[in-house]
Amino acid sequence: MSNQAVLNRLWSRVLLEELSRFGIGHICIAPGSRSTPLTLEADQNSKLEVHTHFDERGLGYFALGLAKALNQPIAIVVTSGTAVANLLPSIAEAYLTGEKLVVVTADRPIELVACGANQAIQQMGIFSHHVTQAISLPSPNLNVSLNWLLTTIDDVMFKQAISLGPVHINCPFPEPLYADYSDDDYLNFINSNSIDRWRNSDQTYCQQIIPKTECAPIPEEYFGKKGLIILGKVSLEEAKLAKTFAESLSWPLFADPQSGVTSDWANYDTWLQDASQLQILCQCDLIIQLGAQIISKRLLAWLEAHVLAGADYIYVSPNGSRNNQAHLAQTHYVVDIGNWIYVQYQVSKLCKPSGAYWANKLKENRLRVQERVLPMMKQFERPSEVAIAGKISQLSEACSLFIGNSLFIRLVDMFAQISDRDLFTNRGASGIDGNIATVAGIQRALQKPMIVFIGDTSLLHDLNSLALLSDQLPLVIVVINNDGGAIFNLLPIPEDKKRRLYQMPHHLQFEHAAKQFGLLYCMPESMGAYQASLEQHICEGEGAMIIEVSVPSEESHGHITQIVDAVRAG
Repeated sequence: MSNQAVLNRLWSRVLLEELSRFGIGHICIAPGSRSTPLTLEADQNSKLEVHTHFDERGLGYFALGLAKALNQPIAIVVTSGTAVANLLPSIAEAYLTGEKLVVVTADRPIELVACGANQAIQQMGIFSHHVTQAISLPSPNLNVSLNWLLTTIDDVMFKQAISLGPVHINCPFPEPLYADYSDDDYLNFINSNSIDRWRNSDQTYCQQIIPKTECAPIPEEYFGKKGLIILGKVSLEEAKLAKTFAESLSWPLFADPQSGVTSDWANYDTWLQDASQLQILCQCDLIIQLGAQIISKRLLAWLEAHVLAGADYIYVSPNGSRNNQAHLAQTHYVVDIGNWIYVQYQVSKLCKPSGAYWANKLKENRLRVQERVLPMMKQFERPSEVAIAGKISQLSEACSLFIGNSLFIRLVDMFAQISDRDLFTNRGASGIDGNIATVAGIQRALQKPMIVFIGDTSLLHDLNSLALLSDQLPLVIVVINNDGGAIFNLLPIPEDKKRRLYQMPHHLQFEHAAKQFGLLYCMPESMGAYQASLEQHICEGEGAMIIEVSVPSEESHGHITQIVDAVRAG
């Protein structure tokens, strides 16, 4: 076969077909000429649902959102050059949270790299340590068999199945790039490579059998300890199982907001600042952490100090990567969290948990915090950030939530109670970029109403991705506009440097951004108007709406101080 354009297409067809057999049903594509063989073949593959976006950075986060919601590998196709570099933020996030992105990048052939050719950069290794596997394929040619291509793709995908996280497949395509071909051309190409058996099946070219290992039970004597279960970022189903397990042992459950559940020990990030309550908590001699990405720095600080003082520490996650920032003595169970809970629950029923009820007095703290938050919620007629966080539990249970990485997520951790709902975040690298694109991917996958809480700087960072939002499904973006990075009010930054070098006030509002992308918009002047606008759109509206809440930059910090001081005072 002498036509390079046809060879590029046939090579891409085989590659994408094999990826579909690994469970990839969604492929996200940005425009570009060098990626034409991949783009056209993706469009012709009926197994692949194609999603498009003009901004590669947003496209990567959109794919991340799909992967979060579907718990499936998601493919991304971009052209060569800086298009590839724009994917790095979402790839770094996916690596830390374990989402299976399969990044397929078009490239110039090797003879056009590092010689002054247009749109040619060094793409191999561009994602460095942020991918679990990376392979640069040769340019399609008749001297490299499709058997090699298939076993190479299989090897990458098998390793992803074990290691989790993103992988990178780099595809150099020589010109010409545009051509049509017939089914006969494809059949001849397949037959010449001796993969006719693969073509007539629906299985991957190679098979890999991974023996299922049984979840080992923890030592029985642990059930006699004064235990504590900490829930990090887990699925809602896993969170509910963990809650049942904790209740059966009468152990306290500290549930991070990302778990989607709450407990009688909620708002610990606030009451951990009370030394008398901290003293009671220190009776604990066994800590079990399920999942990663804990928001509360105070809880992590207590965990470090208490394990160093002698408590046993168990961490459970299907990801084998180290999650132990304080470098503590830790037992790490690399296993499905739900299966692990089930095994421990069965063993615990045969034991006598002598450490039951040890932390029941700490339940009173949740009520103490709420008694201090409620007056703050009613103190002002206009919306405040603390009041919005405190009322998050009153939102419709039919909605999923997304909370961005701003001051707001810390207020939720301190003052809110979230009960049995899907809640999403980007808490791997905890960046403020790509949040709207991630939301768009999540909603596209779940096909249900969503409410988003995001900071003003975060929304400014991802305005392009407003173009990705559905024009049918109701979605409300609640943007807390405190004119810059108000979270820096919580840090010991020199006052004379804080505004200009950290908070960076922008003096912008979002009404015209909403109009630019055809979204509804309002800026409520009261909490009543805020709640009415939100509830009406979620229940009766279509498409996306921005609700902008304007708050003074110092207000939330002042509210936090008042509440914490009141809790400490009893």
